[in-house]
Amino acid sequence: MAIDKERIVTGVLLVGGVYLIGVIDSFFLMWLFLGAVYMLAFYEAMKLFGLRHNALFFYALALWIVASFYPYGDDLFVIAGVIFASIVAYTQRLEWDYFKPFLYPTAGMLFILSLYQEYSMTAMLWLLVVVAVTDIGAYVVGKSIGKRSFCATSPKKTLEGVMGGVVLATIAGTYVGVYLVDIEKAFIVSFFVALSSVFGDLFESYLKRQAGVKDSGSVLPGHGGVLDRIDGYLFGGVVMLVLLRGIV
Repeated sequence: MAIDKERIVTGVLLVGGVYLIGVIDSFFLMWLFLGAVYMLAFYEAMKLFGLRHNALFFYALALWIVASFYPYGDDLFVIAGVIFASIVAYTQRLEWDYFKPFLYPTAGMLFILSLYQEYSMTAMLWLLVVVAVTDIGAYVVGKSIGKRSFCATSPKKTLEGVMGGVVLATIAGTYVGVYLVDIEKAFIVSFFVALSSVFGDLFESYLKRQAGVKDSGSVLPGHGGVLDRIDGYLFGGVVMLVLLRGIV
């Protein structure tokens, strides 16, 4: 098997950058980093949805700037929806399709920012471990014993791989989660975050199939686009924040 040096170099740089941000643990730096990820993901989402309205990009930027000082970032998603619906009703010209990138990836990114604000870097590490192990575990188990296809949306995924990834991620996530909650809650949160990350990946695969593209973009050499790397986190971050607020 040929070694993809470009993919390895990009992966090492990404891991190193994330590690550095985690060590520094600064809200401004985290907001800046997530903001850069968000704007790139938003741009890719616009292309997947077939949208050409460039003003949407600046609305997204304005929304993220507000999130730097408004304490409940995920609330901004709801506010954006109210504003958008009001404009549609008033003008009768703005199309609902333009709101799609404010559902995906905007909602997920705002929830992840709120997760950091409310539950610290430990929660971010927890999310990172669960989603990463789900993805890696599904690949390894699927390659080893996978036989049955998981679904038509992503033919390469196997049912055995998905189940193996969720199980491994739940175990690994529980070990991290106990630093924030008791072991039973850590297990429950880890399981549902792992499961949701599977469908986050599946949703992005669906969008790419609808758009007729292999990757969401090419900004990450050897890895494709930003959405290709964060799809599981966009669903997992929402589920983790909701569960932590509900059961802690």
